[in-house]
Amino acid sequence: MPSVGFRSAVESRDILPNGFRKILVKTEEDLNTIMMHNRLYCAELSHTLSSKTRKRLLEKANELDIKVTNANAKLRAEEN
Repeated sequence: MPSVGFRSAVESRDILPNGFRKILVKTEEDLNTIMMHNRLYCAELSHTLSSKTRKRLLEKANELDIKVTNANAKLRAEEN
């Protein structure tokens, strides 16, 4: 039987160190669900997304002022 007391408080559960809760995003519809709550939730782009889709979702997130935790993943730097 597990003992009581080894879990964090409900108010602080699932909160990242930056103060946001994260939601996994795979489509633009997922970003639209966060749109009204962009000060409470941040987006985390799925690892299965292509770089083309990832760029499109990042542009949409910037328009909606949504923070993305893994914004630099799978994007190559442009060469001059």
